[in-house]
Amino acid sequence: MYDSVDVAKAAIRLSITGSRQAEEHLIEAFLEKDIHCAAVDIGGDVLNSIHVIIERAIIASRKNGVTKENHVQDGAIAGATREALMQIIQKASGLNGGGKIAVCRHKEHLSVCIFMSIGLLYLNEVVIGLGHRSLPAE
Repeated sequence: MYDSVDVAKAAIRLSITGSRQAEEHLIEAFLEKDIHCAAVDIGGDVLNSIHVIIERAIIASRKNGVTKENHVQDGAIAGATREALMQIIQKASGLNGGGKIAVCRHKEHLSVCIFMSIGLLYLNEVVIGLGHRSLPAE
């Protein structure tokens, strides 16, 4: 049995994978531990893309079987993603960024991690945000 810290660690590890192949391998490894995961790339003007980032997290989560399409689970993903975004917004103000969102869930524990590089040209800042929510175990 894994707790919220273990699920958060899984989301962080998944968000920092460097390739699609490494991402897929890690998702398979976590699934063997009954931790369901999804990951999706993001990029663009961070402040003007908040709604898009939240939507991408919800859609990736549904598509990969981490959550089902209902307002309780969608709300949990949206809330955790927004919480993660609020942790990086100060550094992202007016800048472009690129990175990855990772969503991981084990039973009632749900974590969303956003790992991004934000900046101009090659003058980048690396940021990470993490959100957690609880959902009824299915």
